[in-house]
Amino acid sequence: MSETTDLAPQQYNYWLTTAGFPRIEARPLPSRADIAIIGAGFTGLSAARALAGRGAKVAVLEGETVGWGASSRNGGMVLTGLKLGVNQLISKYGRELTRRMYAASLASIDCVEQIAREENIDCDFSRCGHLEVACKQKHFDDYTRQAEVIGREFNHNLRVVQRKELSAEIGSTIYYGGMVDEVSAGLNPARYVAGLGCAAAKAGAEIFEHTRVESVHRNSSQGESGWRISTSRGTLWAGEVFVATSGYTGRATPALRNKVIPIGSYIITTEVLPESLARELSPRNRMIYDSKNYLYYYRLTPDRRMLFGGRAAFFPETEQTIRRSAEILRRGMIEVYPQLHETRIDYVWGGTLDFAFDIMPHAGQIDGLYYALGYAGHGVAMATYQGQKMAELIAGKKTENPFAGIPFPGAPLGLYDGRPWFLPVAGMWYKLLDWVS
Repeated sequence: MSETTDLAPQQYNYWLTTAGFPRIEARPLPSRADIAIIGAGFTGLSAARALAGRGAKVAVLEGETVGWGASSRNGGMVLTGLKLGVNQLISKYGRELTRRMYAASLASIDCVEQIAREENIDCDFSRCGHLEVACKQKHFDDYTRQAEVIGREFNHNLRVVQRKELSAEIGSTIYYGGMVDEVSAGLNPARYVAGLGCAAAKAGAEIFEHTRVESVHRNSSQGESGWRISTSRGTLWAGEVFVATSGYTGRATPALRNKVIPIGSYIITTEVLPESLARELSPRNRMIYDSKNYLYYYRLTPDRRMLFGGRAAFFPETEQTIRRSAEILRRGMIEVYPQLHETRIDYVWGGTLDFAFDIMPHAGQIDGLYYALGYAGHGVAMATYQGQKMAELIAGKKTENPFAGIPFPGAPLGLYDGRPWFLPVAGMWYKLLDWVS
């Protein structure tokens, strides 16, 4: 392997080097559609596939290209659970609703697997399980309590791994133990979202790339109540609108923009590793993340690169934040894996996640618009699932969705207009929490 100083990493998304995206033929916008979907990522394409498959005329409006946002820029981790721990969820929502939420998180993995199988999407989907590692003893002590509650309340088994047994799971000695969930999976997110795009188009949805939505207003057409949607390529009328923009929610939907915080997440990937070293680093090829608020997450790619990501900078991606993050993440990677000290970093990139103020997924209607967002880093599975669930709701089918109807808070005192001025303060606060916890 080469010295890391030989060559600066490319500021480019590694996953895009592995995937071919559907060729979307440029065409004029239709004057009408039954449903307009804003955003061609996991959420929007999953919904488009389901709605078009039911015979609806669907127009997917994407400001960039299919999968351009977080859907192709993430770590490819298809995870059970939610960002908040189960005890927090039970305290906030009660046992019954938390049971339904946790069941939905398990069902979301099945949803991704089923779509990949039905649509023959070659995305390296694998039920490899995930490993959460404890950065402090008290974090590990909490794993035992979590596993007990999840087993008792949700009939789902997690395996707590003592520190002395951890070498069977990870080639690092810095952690105090771990917890394994065998149900979680990994995939190639770029190939998956490209496959979703193909599946939605095959079902009959029309996808319009480079079509930025500028405004959405109530409007009647031919005696029907609906929405007039102004875009960078013209206007169309739709009976219903589904907003699926997550961390890239913008001015066209201010009521949602003001409830979602866009937070940067950054990833580096190494050169291809020797097989023996890759096996040493991750003997069971898990999806791995640690117990910090300011967390690291990492995994091997199918071609044996170490992919290492985290909240190196809270602000959304820019050339400067990506460059700074590459340095921070490389130091973090070497802290976890000293074996990679002389390993070259080939790629670095960033993306923007969507966090609600309560760190929960949310779905439903706001001001008449359908929406689903707030995945907080668990979006591969949950976004796919919410796309299907919201498609059922839009189609008039009674559906069980535990994240629809829960309180959806905005910023305290209303001190937020979609521009996250407070992110540096939040970053320092979470670092302080990690230090004192």
